[in-house]
Amino acid sequence: MDGLLAELATKRKALAAVDSDERPKKYMRRGELERLREEKERAEREAKAASERRSKGNSRRIKAAERRRNSNSPHPSRDVESPKPEGSFNISPEETVRRLRTKGQPIRLFGETDKDRRLRLRALELIEEKGHDRQDGQNDFKKALEDVENVERQMQAKGDSKGKKREESQVVTDTVLDLSLVKTDPDKLYPIIYYALKRVLKEWEEAMDERPENIKRTHQGKLAAATQVQSAEYLKPLFKQLRARSLPADVLARMAEIVHFMQKRQYQKANDAYLRLSIGNAPWPIGVTMVGIHERSAREKISSDQVAHVLNDEVSRKYIQSLKRLLTFSQTKYPPEDVSQLMG
Repeated sequence: MDGLLAELATKRKALAAVDSDERPKKYMRRGELERLREEKERAEREAKAASERRSKGNSRRIKAAERRRNSNSPHPSRDVESPKPEGSFNISPEETVRRLRTKGQPIRLFGETDKDRRLRLRALELIEEKGHDRQDGQNDFKKALEDVENVERQMQAKGDSKGKKREESQVVTDTVLDLSLVKTDPDKLYPIIYYALKRVLKEWEEAMDERPENIKRTHQGKLAAATQVQSAEYLKPLFKQLRARSLPADVLARMAEIVHFMQKRQYQKANDAYLRLSIGNAPWPIGVTMVGIHERSAREKISSDQVAHVLNDEVSRKYIQSLKRLLTFSQTKYPPEDVSQLMG
């Protein structure tokens, strides 16, 4: 009996296995769909990689054949020699070290190869050729001090045999500025102001050159000469505007007053005109005219000539400050007869 039951069970399992294999699947699981998609993508990637490998192998073989042909030909192609990036600046390591030491640069940076060091040297030489060899953080006063020292060395080498030259027109420079021209004919003020300031600046430069050598070589003497050079540099934008006759009307009027009182040696009044030009005499020097939402009765009294022009921009601040230095030098060279007209 037990053998018969076992045989029946075996037959049932065989029939069930046959039915499960032959029965068509109407639905598929999500996992099976994902597996089929991954297999398809993997096959596509493998086919693409194989095609790329074949194309790269063909291109390498073609390039190798071209190089062999170029090496055998008497005139090799220029494309073979072009990949040299530093062929025009191929110097020895000893020469590279020597040039870097003369420039005050480190002979090797951390992790730097010989090729990188040559490229760094080439970049430094190109920067110096373009005239941009100023160090970062160097201010104008330090640059002026270095220029003074360079000029002194050049003058000592040449023997300082040149005499003093005065090329300004005596008719224009000796003319005392008339303040009535501010309202009648402002265009005549431009050449008078220009030549008057140029003359004071030239006299300041000559006074620096006429000092004894022992004073020039002191620290204070070098600082004074550097201040004169810096002021001359700062006044260049002002002279440019004077030549172009493009100064604002209020600035022109204040400068006319400064030059007029400086020529008459009334330095106290010239200093007052300088203060009106630089910081103005308004209650709010920055130029604030509205402090609330309501119209004030005296707001129209705050005109444009009462604001602080020294706060306009950096260029204006520099040449206005240089005007004050010219006033100080003029007072030293041409002191007034009345002591009360001295600036504080």
